[in-house]
Amino acid sequence: MEKNKRIFMFLLLIVFFNGVMMMRSNGYEGEEEQGGGGRERAGFMMKEWRQVIKSEGGEMRVVISPRGGIIEKPMHIGFLTMEPKTLFVPQYLDSNLLIFIREATLGVICKDEFGEKRMKGGDIYWIAAGSAFYLLNTGRGQRLHVICSIDPSQSLGFETFQPFYIGGGPSSVLTGFDPDTLTSALNISRPEVQQLMARQVRGPIVHITEHAPTMWTEFLGLRGEEKHKHLKKLLEMKQGTSQELEYSPWWSWKNIVSSILDVTGGKNRVSGSSKCEDSYNIYDRKNDFENDYGWSKALDYDDYEPLKYSGVGVYLVNLTAGSMLAPHMNPTATEYGIVLSGSGEIQVVLPNGTAMNMRVSVGDVFWIPRYFAFCQIASRVAPFEFVGFTTSAYKNRPQFLVGSNSLLRSLNLTSLAIAFGVDEGTMKRFIEAQREAVILPTASAAPPHEGEPERFGSDHIFT
Repeated sequence: MEKNKRIFMFLLLIVFFNGVMMMRSNGYEGEEEQGGGGRERAGFMMKEWRQVIKSEGGEMRVVISPRGGIIEKPMHIGFLTMEPKTLFVPQYLDSNLLIFIREATLGVICKDEFGEKRMKGGDIYWIAAGSAFYLLNTGRGQRLHVICSIDPSQSLGFETFQPFYIGGGPSSVLTGFDPDTLTSALNISRPEVQQLMARQVRGPIVHITEHAPTMWTEFLGLRGEEKHKHLKKLLEMKQGTSQELEYSPWWSWKNIVSSILDVTGGKNRVSGSSKCEDSYNIYDRKNDFENDYGWSKALDYDDYEPLKYSGVGVYLVNLTAGSMLAPHMNPTATEYGIVLSGSGEIQVVLPNGTAMNMRVSVGDVFWIPRYFAFCQIASRVAPFEFVGFTTSAYKNRPQFLVGSNSLLRSLNLTSLAIAFGVDEGTMKRFIEAQREAVILPTASAAPPHEGEPERFGSDHIFT
């Protein structure tokens, strides 16, 4: 018996030690660690970032997903900035992207079809790993800001993601082929191949100017069918001229050439007839919940079918100044959030009952593990809006711990009174005192922030 007791205590000590180490690895002790490009703040803030693209026309930074056993599904958050009249050149990635966009033209190739879509603020669009696409900032005098979730589950193992540029960028995927191979494959002369490979060396985000035409200026001036043909010419390879490169479970290099771009000679399909999924505008969606203190929306695969393949959900919350999204927990997903406007406080309760409070403002990225209780509180001076992604495309169905729709009102009153150590009358008065649900008035708890940052779209989001 004594021996079994010692073994039990030893195992308990190991479990405790592993728990402490896991909490340290996720920043629970309040220390700051140096990330690759930025600082990783303590707690549930995501501050370790990498600058993955820097070009004359913009940049892209990726906030790295926290590490450790508590992470249900790693998800990086990308911030793309494009100057006015710029193009993010045609490419494909080894990772799935789910983008939240302000305003742009998106060209995308879905399986064997090419489509070009005009997108507006609040549009959500999913780009599967291996799908060729480009982005054009059509705004005049206005930068484009794109937020995206990056699913690294299908990646080649790089820290963030690996782009494969079709043309231009740091290096086109075509430049590695032997010139004679390209001459035969494209059916053009060797000097023309050299001209094609040397014309765009300014990086993956380039300015489109009418006064100094480039290959991409010419490309964007084409009609939809002609754009398809142009991309097909860039990528067309004869059977057997290249070694097949498997970079995702869905597509290979040969698939990109033959299936996606329809190089077998089939009828070109253009924007009007494309079967590519439409974008979904989350701002146009009816609020799932709304009262005098704010509103919330959640998007799952029943609303936008591509989410079924991505395994990611989307949500958007707007709290009026001084209001609170009531304490709750997510039973099915980890939550990642990005502050779009205003500022506030996020309170997260650890399993041991201690809490972490974090002040957040525009551009901050936070994450909440599955099952952890938390709430968001807007500052007293301005509305607080944040968008985010969840690690499940099914309905999240958050469980609220307080309010008129809370778990407390569903549980047995006698059991609750015994658990809290009060009489039933007191317990009943406590749980029925709050008549509001989901979003609550709470000026007394709201942080008195001053000097609110600008709304999403300002440079502050990327600092």
